[in-house]
Amino acid sequence: MNTSTKRYLKSRFHDYYREAKIHVPHSLTKREWGFISYDSMPETMMYRHKAFGTGGELRDYLVSMQPAHVYHSVAFYDYPDAPTMKEKKWKGADLIFDLDADHLQDAPTSYAAMLEMVKKESLRLLDFLVDDFGFDEDYIKAVFSGGRGYHFHITDPHIWNLESSQRREIVDYVGGKGIKSEYFYQKEFMIGDHGTGTRTFNDRTEILSKYVIKNPDTGWGKRLAEYIASYLEEEGQKEEKERFADIKHIKGFGKKTQQQMNRISKDSKALEDIRRGRLDFGKIRDFKAIMAQFFDNTIDQHRVTLAGSAQVDEPVTADIKRLIRLPGSLHGGSGMKVIPLSLEDIEDFKPLQDAVAFSDRPVTLKVIKPFEVQMMDLDIRVEEGVQELPEYAAVYLMCRGVAEYGSY
Repeated sequence: MNTSTKRYLKSRFHDYYREAKIHVPHSLTKREWGFISYDSMPETMMYRHKAFGTGGELRDYLVSMQPAHVYHSVAFYDYPDAPTMKEKKWKGADLIFDLDADHLQDAPTSYAAMLEMVKKESLRLLDFLVDDFGFDEDYIKAVFSGGRGYHFHITDPHIWNLESSQRREIVDYVGGKGIKSEYFYQKEFMIGDHGTGTRTFNDRTEILSKYVIKNPDTGWGKRLAEYIASYLEEEGQKEEKERFADIKHIKGFGKKTQQQMNRISKDSKALEDIRRGRLDFGKIRDFKAIMAQFFDNTIDQHRVTLAGSAQVDEPVTADIKRLIRLPGSLHGGSGMKVIPLSLEDIEDFKPLQDAVAFSDRPVTLKVIKPFEVQMMDLDIRVEEGVQELPEYAAVYLMCRGVAEYGSY
């Protein structure tokens, strides 16, 4: 990035920060702040251990310094501007989740498709936060990072004093790590009044039993019940010889079991019973193995973990001294806004439109290498050489390091 490009970007960031709505975190005066400047690039140097007394002081700093990246601590301290962590005196920290498309397995190469994929993962995480952990939605702050993902800030005072190991357990839970299928089902004996539910033959009494899912109305139990019901329903739509191909190999899965599952797959009441937690598959010699398969599939479908398809950046969640991007600031690697979202707005949010910070006035720049991106419903493709682009696209290319300002 040459001097002219740095000067241009700082000028545009200056104008943005004069008018922008900055969303300061709670406990502002107890937060540590950090900044990365365009002036130090290509070196990445973090200037940190700063503190501000008011939102006005913060804005004045942003307008005067025009940093490329703006961060604040997830923690709050007695002395946030002290030069060492020990001297700062840690008092607590918000719980932060960072979902980044850079970590996705099998991520598409298109920026727009990548952002759509990570948004779906964010909605999956939100389900855990609300349904499993019961966080009040007022304490959940969703933020588009301005780059390749989303952040979730949990500001509930009950979690402020969680240690790193406890936060890591939360990551393990949403990832299904260390959770076994047998935690989520149990055998129930069908004993009613006057021995209802029993069978007697040759003076021997057998108490009938059924398997049920524990807590089918919430958490992993709910996901397991829904997966099994949906699986059977989908298998029932296939040709009979093609059904249950992925579990036929399991010991004990015989003709009677398949017949029972065939029956259930066509019976809406039986499927609803499964969603309520009842597992009436008849006698299966290795029921545990089939449930383990179902639960593994449930985890693959719903987990939010570094090792799977939904990628929570685990170090961010567990790190109680981490810095996170300031909502309302600009992302120096894209020129787009770090934008806070209501939970209702996430699904319909269009980052390549809604997070665009700059105008469509034409800007001349010199493209260093071919590049393409979708912004404002336009497919923008550029080749090497002097180009004229809308300002928002020009800023994006300069921030990405594939173009320089001007025609020289």
